[in-house]
Amino acid sequence: MTMTRTTGVRLGMLPLAVLAMFAAGCGTHRPGDDAGTAKSVATPGTPTDSPCPGESPTPAPPTTAGTPDPAVPPTDHYAENHGFMVPFPLHGRQRCDGLAAVGRVKSALEPLRKRGDFAPESVRSTLTALGYPAGKVQSYQNGPTGVGFLIDVDASPLCLEGTMNRDSTQADAFGGYPDHSGCDRPTGGH
Repeated sequence: MTMTRTTGVRLGMLPLAVLAMFAAGCGTHRPGDDAGTAKSVATPGTPTDSPCPGESPTPAPPTTAGTPDPAVPPTDHYAENHGFMVPFPLHGRQRCDGLAAVGRVKSALEPLRKRGDFAPESVRSTLTALGYPAGKVQSYQNGPTGVGFLIDVDASPLCLEGTMNRDSTQADAFGGYPDHSGCDRPTGGH
């Protein structure tokens, strides 16, 4: 019985196919292709967010001549060494969920603020009444007339952090921290 050996030919075709794809210029951008059009194209590393329910669209801040080039490395390593303490921003549906949770928390805490009830126990009780598990809610004294809180909403993670004092109730949602599994701010780097 005679067998035809085509394995070597098949293996030789792969580099030829890859070379043909590169030669065709797939995915290249040539100057002038989109001249005069204002297109917003998202790159894989740049998530885009559309307005969430109840949120008005805000224009992107204009880039000024004084804005530093992100490709320029920092002159010191402070930002690099402390990057583990910068929380992840939320995008897409998770961002909308975070904004909705912030609204619920602020609305629930506003009656306490108006009464002047800045006891961490009162804040914790109010937040657990919203349905957050007691083991996922932290509250603590923040200055003489204020209270801070931190809520680990779910495993995504979705975190809520804020403060309440006689002047206002502030809250923010974020997606956890790099090199850390939790909503509390890490104290040591990697």
